[in-house]
Amino acid sequence: MNLLKFKPEGWNHEITSIDQSNIQNYLNDKKILQGLVKECDNNYNLHIQFENGLTGIMPRQEVEAINIEENGLPPTNLCTGKVHKFVQFKIKEAKDENNIIVSRKEVQQEALEWIKNDLQEGDKVTGIVKNIKPYGAFIEIAGGVVGLAHIEDLSIARIKSPYERLKIGQKVEVVVKSIDRETGKVILSHKETLGSWEDNAKKFSVGMNTKGIVRETEKNRNGIFVELTPNLVGMAEYDEGLEYGQIVDVYIKKIDNERKKIKLVII
Repeated sequence: MNLLKFKPEGWNHEITSIDQSNIQNYLNDKKILQGLVKECDNNYNLHIQFENGLTGIMPRQEVEAINIEENGLPPTNLCTGKVHKFVQFKIKEAKDENNIIVSRKEVQQEALEWIKNDLQEGDKVTGIVKNIKPYGAFIEIAGGVVGLAHIEDLSIARIKSPYERLKIGQKVEVVVKSIDRETGKVILSHKETLGSWEDNAKKFSVGMNTKGIVRETEKNRNGIFVELTPNLVGMAEYDEGLEYGQIVDVYIKKIDNERKKIKLVII
């Protein structure tokens, strides 16, 4: 099931229209809003420009609910890193036009409760790639809450870097692999969303010439694995001159649907 109760920050690049006519309703309804951070001041409070000259202030203690230092505050670089970025928040106080306090922390807390109590393993959610490391990709799935997809869960074919599948800022579908109900830590998988072996194999037929990417050469030189499309790999005879990542022309010699194997000839 694809769940969209929460969206990642910046998913639609839309800024919520906030002015004197609706700000009290937003305060009462505790609705999740989105805006663009214009400034981080010397005290690491964030300033969000609304309409008609209104400005929302997000105090440093309201910026983050997860990445908190011993002093109870988010790291300074986390605050400065939000400038010119979309953030989600709730109106916390609106005493007058010059004192509108907003909280991203409250959105994260609500998202964490949803993850801990409602999200299930196997659920499909949408996310945005926020960071990439050699071991995997960090993908935001809800209100600033980020899960990790390990490199082995990004692709059926073995890849050496997550950058071969994803890029920062990319919108992706992911499947929830596991959830820590106490902490809200989520492990994600992307490869299940790339189509089944059967679905991908239908795109090809015996006798077809196509292109593939060399993904792995067997150590005993029995063959070379060639990726035809994400989640579909065939095997060709070993060739001394081929290297990982090389694009090659291949001829499809056999498709074994029962054993889920494809035999290729490099041409």
